[in-house]
Amino acid sequence: MLKLYFAPATCSLASHIALEETGAPYEAEKVDFKAGGQRAPDYLRLNPKGRVPALATDRGVLTETPAILAYIGQSFPGSAVGIPKDAFDFARIQAFNAYLCSTVHVAHAHKRRASRWADDPAAQEAMAAKVTANMGDCFELIENTMIAGPYVMGETYSIADPYLFTISGWLEGDGVDIARFPKVLAHRDRMAERPAVKAALSAAAG
Repeated sequence: MLKLYFAPATCSLASHIALEETGAPYEAEKVDFKAGGQRAPDYLRLNPKGRVPALATDRGVLTETPAILAYIGQSFPGSAVGIPKDAFDFARIQAFNAYLCSTVHVAHAHKRRASRWADDPAAQEAMAAKVTANMGDCFELIENTMIAGPYVMGETYSIADPYLFTISGWLEGDGVDIARFPKVLAHRDRMAERPAVKAALSAAAG
């Protein structure tokens, strides 16, 4: 059985939602960041990166949200998050998820994790001060050129949707008014009504 290691208010929510969408049995274990659970020896043996998500499979442990989402989609092709057969369509999904991972998430991380990039407190403050503008710019691009609506890829739900829902949930905390992005806001509201999303959020809050 698959086992997801997750933490509340992190990008692991996307993988959690995707697993719920499959309807398949899985286990979920919360990693307590406040208690330093991500740095515990047992967890570091599982995932030396010391982050979430991590997905334990019968062939080994997977990390990184785009990889885990793709694995879930390919493992459950008949589910709501099943991977499309068309190579170009799948590549479009991967391109979107890669942008969230490599650009948007990194822009967000400069607010609370600036010490990853600089030791100078002034430099850290300068990076944090740019988060609102950078996140706004990222979502301007998503709103105007990436999200087709009603879902990311159009009429068909995909593994891109739990990921966008997760990261768009960080906007207000980053000082960005999501009302600036009507399609993103409509997407987040639509996603919030899905049973899989409610189940994953409930598990994170428990």
